Amino acid sequence: MILFIPSPSISSFQIGPLTIHIYALCLITGIVFAWMIGVRRWRARGGRTESFETILLWAIPSGIVGARIYHVLTHLGDYVGPTATQHWWAIWEGGIAIYGAIGAGALAAWIAARRQKVAFAALADALAPGIAVGQAFGRFGNWFNQELYGQPTDLPWGLEIDPAHRAPGFEEYATFHPTFLYESVWNLFVAGTLLWADRRFRLGRGKVFALYIALYGFGRTFTEHIRLDYSYDTFGPIRFNEAVAILICLSGVALFAWLSKFRPGREDVVEFGAGAPSRTAEGDGQEPGTEAPATGAAEQGPDAPPATPEPPVAAKD
Repeated sequence: MILFIPSPSISSFQIGPLTIHIYALCLITGIVFAWMIGVRRWRARGGRTESFETILLWAIPSGIVGARIYHVLTHLGDYVGPTATQHWWAIWEGGIAIYGAIGAGALAAWIAARRQKVAFAALADALAPGIAVGQAFGRFGNWFNQELYGQPTDLPWGLEIDPAHRAPGFEEYATFHPTFLYESVWNLFVAGTLLWADRRFRLGRGKVFALYIALYGFGRTFTEHIRLDYSYDTFGPIRFNEAVAILICLSGVALFAWLSKFRPGREDVVEFGAGAPSRTAEGDGQEPGTEAPATGAAEQGPDAPPATPEPPVAAKD
């Protein structure tokens, strides 16, 4: 017997006069996980929780606005002109895009990082795995909305779509590729790969984020190719969003290669402003193996004889 993936029967619910959209709950869950993973990695790199929270409190709202702007600009016919059926400002009616969220959020984070005197590349590296996990949770909102699915399929994991939500021209089909699930699984794979690569090769100076860009764009290219939702055509059968995914992937590969050659290693210090963690305090801004050598000067009085210098020790790799 063939078993398909059923679509949820509801996409929202009421609490008194409020309408709670499950899509929004999925996004909030993703943001919480991204925040939790990011702040833990940031503290492990020597950063302060306060600076991390300040930057994200600017980046998250900016990302939401950017996600809406990108969606409206790529679906102008729905918002402008005689064919308009939606309001560009009514974000609760649906319509956001991850490309705009990452772009606007990154810009706001960069500006805030400069004000906080924080190494933006290190911050981006700390955030990258959490962003991928957050996207995995956020994609389940598409499942509840019965949207952004792929082409028809009779595979056992095909997604059942109600007639009211089927794309024009595909009304006779009942099951479609669950692109929300494909992308969620891929994003979790990306997060795991980033964590492994960072631990194995001690990546830094933006290389973790560059690898995230490359891997996410690579996976998104395939899901975009089979999706049925509207997107401008650019080069023959290549959809606009698919072309953007290809460009993002190639940009990530190029950035990773450039950083690996010209920015090797990892930052020793990630914060430079007042209140930045001391590099001599264990677990507070100090990476393993970078303890400051003891000179003995602080333990001797002003009249004490000079300490005998220790013989040089070969540095450990």
